Amino acid sequence: MSGRSAARLPDAARDIPRRGPMMGMGAPTEKALNFTGSLKRLGRRLRSDRFGITAVLLLCASSVAMSVVGPKILGRATDIIFRGLIGGRLDPGQTKDQAVAAMEARGDGRLADVVRGMDVVPGRGIDFTDLRNVLLVALGLYVVASLFAGLQGRLLNRYVNRAVQSLRRDVEDKMHRLPLSYSDRQQRGEILSRATNDIDNIQQTMQQTLSQVLTSLLTLIGVLTMMFVISWQLALIAVVAVPTVILSTRAIAKRSQPQYMAQWAHTGKLNGQIEEGFSGHSLVKVFGRQKEVDARFDEENALMFEASFRAQFISAVIMPVTMFIGNLNYIAVAVVGGLKVASGSMSLGDVQAFVQYSRQFTQPLTQVASMMNVLQSGVASAERVFELLDAPEERADADPPARIEAVEGRVEFDHVSFSYVPERPLIDDLSLVAEPGQTVAIVGPTGAGKTTLVNLIMRFYELDAGRITLDGVDIASMTRDDVRSEIGMVLQDAWLFGGSIRDNIAYGNADATEADILEAARISYVDRFVHSLPEGYDTIIDDQGSNLSAGERQLVTIARAFLSDPAILILDEATSSVDTRTEVLVQHAMNALRTDRTSFVIAHRLSTIRNADTILVMENGSIVEQGDHDSLLAAGGAYARLYNAQFTGPAVDESSGLVAAD
Repeated sequence: MSGRSAARLPDAARDIPRRGPMMGMGAPTEKALNFTGSLKRLGRRLRSDRFGITAVLLLCASSVAMSVVGPKILGRATDIIFRGLIGGRLDPGQTKDQAVAAMEARGDGRLADVVRGMDVVPGRGIDFTDLRNVLLVALGLYVVASLFAGLQGRLLNRYVNRAVQSLRRDVEDKMHRLPLSYSDRQQRGEILSRATNDIDNIQQTMQQTLSQVLTSLLTLIGVLTMMFVISWQLALIAVVAVPTVILSTRAIAKRSQPQYMAQWAHTGKLNGQIEEGFSGHSLVKVFGRQKEVDARFDEENALMFEASFRAQFISAVIMPVTMFIGNLNYIAVAVVGGLKVASGSMSLGDVQAFVQYSRQFTQPLTQVASMMNVLQSGVASAERVFELLDAPEERADADPPARIEAVEGRVEFDHVSFSYVPERPLIDDLSLVAEPGQTVAIVGPTGAGKTTLVNLIMRFYELDAGRITLDGVDIASMTRDDVRSEIGMVLQDAWLFGGSIRDNIAYGNADATEADILEAARISYVDRFVHSLPEGYDTIIDDQGSNLSAGERQLVTIARAFLSDPAILILDEATSSVDTRTEVLVQHAMNALRTDRTSFVIAHRLSTIRNADTILVMENGSIVEQGDHDSLLAAGGAYARLYNAQFTGPAVDESSGLVAAD
């Protein structure tokens, strides 16, 4: 059974206004952006690995703690060196107090204040043993901190990829639960963009920002604690920078986030145009529309460029603003710290450590600010993916579902009404019965509702009113899988998958044996041309089947339907791409296949349905005539006009001067 009907807009729905991707996901000017909500929802994706994430947090906290303690230890090393340099210049016969008094007597009061605040021993130089031990401790802390950081990054990368893997799976599952109407109103390239580009962007964002943001926040807390331990006065100076940075970042982020939404929306729309242009490349060439296609591409590409440029430019302002505030903070700390050393209220090592901490304090803010553009881009993609995941799904199957043990194939339409859009009714109060084994042909002008009729049998759409029964059981009370497993479908547009010819035929029945596949190929006359191919049944074809002719592709899809051995067969203009001679052979094969099966045949070439048990003539969603070929011709009504029109020239509408084809 082919899935092509899900990719083809039914006749009567072709005039429904198609929504572009901006309408599908909501343009930034149309709906408020929920940055925080989407970010939290993205974070909840990691909950399944909560124990692993806890380990990541512990490793990160340990690594940051060791790194934060490092400057304090190095400050002690500075004190050892400075104390040794000063002590080595003092007279060893003096005490510290005597040395200070001598300095004051000479008028060196500032130096005396510095020495008074130090633990110095006159005449003792640098204690290299103590200095070595302190430096080894600092080195050990930094080495272990680096190992913990590396392990934390490896684990977090694993859990992020697992979360993205789960997100991809959810999107894939969601696509199978969406109603056909969703894909009818979305560009295929736009949907693909959400399922590929946006998810890839989310993955890169989480990999780049989670570890950095986590480390930065913990570093901020640790550094702030150490700063208050060393000097609460200097710490207050440093803290002033925090609200300034936060307010500046928020103000800029509010202006850049809508631009990232626009960027990814234009990316989806551009992908849709590219996909259409490549898929219809031959048609574009035939009608000479290259310039128009290029113009549309250039227009959308320019819009994407503008949105991307604005988003990146606005976000790029965050980091220089943060760095400027950090530099001002650094200057204030250095000046005040120098004065405190000169007054003897702080040691040089503590000031050095504090200066390092002030740099470490502004560095996380700068890093988070530099990550904002990446984070905003990722959250914009997350909103698009979450909107897809939140899209209304097709109605759930009945629970418990009705089941038919042995399907006979009686199909009844009982006062069925249906419309794609409420204001444009298509099928109104239609009733018909197809008995088991009957062949029901459906004919009528384009847009009459022929394809819609079979789509309703497949439960691609839900009814507005009435019901369709299979062997007396309402198909709405059955699962969609049970309904579709009893139906084989061959469409006008042959749809193949990348793989061998054997694989494409076997797609109709996963349990088919090699003998079953070859028998289906023989009945459908695939066997007649496949031996002329270099690899026979193992010949690889792409998803467009470009190395087969249109007729050969159709024969493969017919063989696929034969192999599924359905109780109900739907043929939607299935032989339209087959040459006249092959069509006769296929008709014989189909006659054999239709034996003891209910068949619905949509046909425009009425000569192919002469032997149908019942012919339904549809106009405007209603059955206007019903009967067999001979009786309908004798009636001289709509069917007779359609049939005779095949053997005459085109009709001319005298009022408009236009040629009207039936």
